[in-house]
Amino acid sequence: MQNYIYTGITAFILSFALCKILIPILKKLHAGQNILSYVKEHKNKGGTPTMGGLAFILSAIIATLIFAPEKDRTLIVTLAIGLAYTCVGLLDDLLKCHRKENLGLKAWQKLTFQTCIALFVAYFCVKNNATALYIPFTDIALNIGYFTYPVVVFVFLATVNAVNLTDGLDGLASSVSIPYFSVFAWLIALQNGKEELSIISVALSCALAAYLLFNTAPASVFMGDTGSLALGGFAACIGCFSGNMLYIAVIGICFVLSVISVLLQVIYYKATGGKRIFLMAPLHHHLQQKGYSETKISYAYGIVTAIIGVISLLPWI
Repeated sequence: MQNYIYTGITAFILSFALCKILIPILKKLHAGQNILSYVKEHKNKGGTPTMGGLAFILSAIIATLIFAPEKDRTLIVTLAIGLAYTCVGLLDDLLKCHRKENLGLKAWQKLTFQTCIALFVAYFCVKNNATALYIPFTDIALNIGYFTYPVVVFVFLATVNAVNLTDGLDGLASSVSIPYFSVFAWLIALQNGKEELSIISVALSCALAAYLLFNTAPASVFMGDTGSLALGGFAACIGCFSGNMLYIAVIGICFVLSVISVLLQVIYYKATGGKRIFLMAPLHHHLQQKGYSETKISYAYGIVTAIIGVISLLPWI
């Protein structure tokens, strides 16, 4: 338990300190976010520093390396994958800042990277006999063997893009990710005692808590793809290595809602010749159009994630 406490405190302090250091530097470098014009409520956010994800991701990694009792292969691979996603997100953000538009890496480039990473993770799982798949709300685990390959690829593509879509309001992705990783830390500890994955989850949750102090509306800094892609990569990787791939969609229900709302909107729009289900997709933009503040939406998403997460833990308590 002490390791978890020390990890959390260290990650929080480091993240807070790095945010205080990083924000003025980003402002000086004019590393501001380019805002999509169709979200009229966000017009005044143009120029807000982005790439803030560097602060909480690096803090979480450092805290984990300091306090993880064993630096085994699973830990190192998980951190390496999270860092790789951070680098890709950083490149995407840098391209957007350089071009002065909201277009960074091309979709096929991101998709290729994510698929390659997913195939590597699947291979690692099969090679290390980590092919168990826990059924949510039970203590049943199925061995899916070589089906791990297609399942892991789907999980990575879905999770990373779901988290990225959810990063659309001040504090939203952070408010969801904090309870999400907190619950995963408990879930993994109760299931199989894979302490290295629990510690990473604790570090991410606490580092995000410090970052959220600077990211609540009106945000002083955005995480950018640097942060959202990294969070998605960590979420997918931790879920796969712990056998909790199905729990990603359960505990991360708010991430799922973002994806589903976009898919429904696109399908319905094309099928009806221009009609819409939502005022704007993803769902959080629909709620914003209905008059709810960014703070209320973020708070509600966080509460829903926490409640579903606690319910998910009940069979293991």
